[in-house]
Amino acid sequence: MEAVLLFIAGVLVIVVGLAVSIGLHEVGHLLPAKLFKVRVAQYMIGFGPTIFSKRVGETEYGFKWIPLGGYISMSGMYPPAKPGGKARTASTGFFDAVVQDARTVNAETIVEGEETRTFYNLPFLKKATIMLGGPLMNLVLAVLLYGVLLCGFGTAQPSTTVASVSECVISAAEERTECAADDPLAPAAEAGIQPGDEIVSFGGTAVTDWTQMQGLIRDRADTESDVVIVRDGEELTLTVTPMESERPLTDRFGQIVEE
Repeated sequence: MEAVLLFIAGVLVIVVGLAVSIGLHEVGHLLPAKLFKVRVAQYMIGFGPTIFSKRVGETEYGFKWIPLGGYISMSGMYPPAKPGGKARTASTGFFDAVVQDARTVNAETIVEGEETRTFYNLPFLKKATIMLGGPLMNLVLAVLLYGVLLCGFGTAQPSTTVASVSECVISAAEERTECAADDPLAPAAEAGIQPGDEIVSFGGTAVTDWTQMQGLIRDRADTESDVVIVRDGEELTLTVTPMESERPLTDRFGQIVEE
C-alpha cells in the first residue's frame, strides 16, 4: 500500500511540476506580448477540453485536460494572405491547408479597430522578444533550480568522516550483502571505528582527504597501524590492520571481465 501511495505521489509531483514549467514558459511569451500591447485572447495550460477558465480583462486564463503543453492566443499571430494572392486550398497540399485554416481561425481574434495590436504588425525585434520569451523563461527556471539544488542541498563529496562501517569482509565477486558466520570481521569494525568518526591520521601520517586515506590503506595492507580519530570532540587512537582483498576486473559498465 505504501508503495502505491508513493507511486501516486510521484505521478502527482511530475504532473504538477510539468504544469508549472509549462505555465512559466507561456508566461515568458505572455509578458512581452502584453508589454508591446498585443491583444492576447487566451492563456492556456494544456490542450483539449477546458477544465477551468476565467476572463481577466481581455484575456481568458485557464487549464485544459491534457497537460502536455500550453499556448497563448495572440491577435494576428499569422499574417493575412497578400491581397490578390492565390487562395490556398487543401488541393495545394496538407501544410498549405493547415496554414490557411490557422489564418482563418486567427483572423477571428482580430478585433475591429484594433488592427494595430496584432502580432504580425510588430517590428522584428519585438516579435523575436515575444517568441524567445518562453525559452528564456525555461533557462531562468533551470538556473534557479540548479541554484537551489547546489546551494540548498549541495553535492556529495568524499570526506574523512566515516559514513558507515561494514561488519564483515565479503568478496567483491559475491552478490550477497549479509554476513555469514564464517566471514572474517572487517578491520574497521574490529578496531572499533564507528560511523561519524573523523579520521585525523593513519599510520603516523596526517590525513587531509579521502583519496589520500585510500592510498595509505593500500600501502599498509596487512600491517598493524595506529589510526587517530575524533569522536564527540575527543581524539582517540585505535589500532587497525588493513586487510588486502582481491577485486575482480570489471569493464567500464561495471561488468566482471573473465580472464
